[in-house]
Amino acid sequence: HEVIPIGNPIANVHAHVINEDNKLMCIGVPGELCISGIAVTRGYLNRPELTAEKFIDNPFGDGKLYRTGDLAKWRGDGMVEYLGRMDEQVKIRGYRIELGEIESVLGKMSAITNVAVVAKPMAGSDLALCAYLVAEETLDFEAIKVALNQQLPEYMVPAY
Repeated sequence: HEVIPIGNPIANVHAHVINEDNKLMCIGVPGELCISGIAVTRGYLNRPELTAEKFIDNPFGDGKLYRTGDLAKWRGDGMVEYLGRMDEQVKIRGYRIELGEIESVLGKMSAITNVAVVAKPMAGSDLALCAYLVAEETLDFEAIKVALNQQLPEYMVPAY
C-alpha cells in the first residue's frame, strides 16, 4: 500500500523526531515524534505525573516539547511519515485508546484470570477492539459488556 505522510508543521510549530536520549534523528531514521512551538499547551489538566512525562523542557529551543508517543521519520522531501505507536495506544474512529486500560478493567472482574485486548483490522481500513479472555468458569458476555459500559466510554468497549 502507498505510504501517506503526515505532512509538515504549521507556522510557529516545530516537529522533531528524536531518540530515547532526546537527540535528533537523521532523515529516514525512525524515532519519537515530538512537537514544540506556540501550539503546545502547558500540560494535562489535573494530571501532573502524565504532564511531567509527556511535556519536557525543550532541548531545541524555548518552552516545552510534547512527546506524542508516535513513531515517525523525516522523509527526504521534508515531510513527516507516521510509522505507528510506540506504546499500546491505538486510534479508532478518531479516539486514542490505551489497550492496557481496557485490559485493566477486564482483569479486575472476578471470573477472568487473563486478558488481552487488540485492535483487529476489519473491512477497509477500520479497526475494531477485540478482547480475548481466559476464565476458569463459563463467562456471561452480556454481563461483562454491561460492566464495561459502566466503567469505560462506549468507544472503549470491545466489539468482540
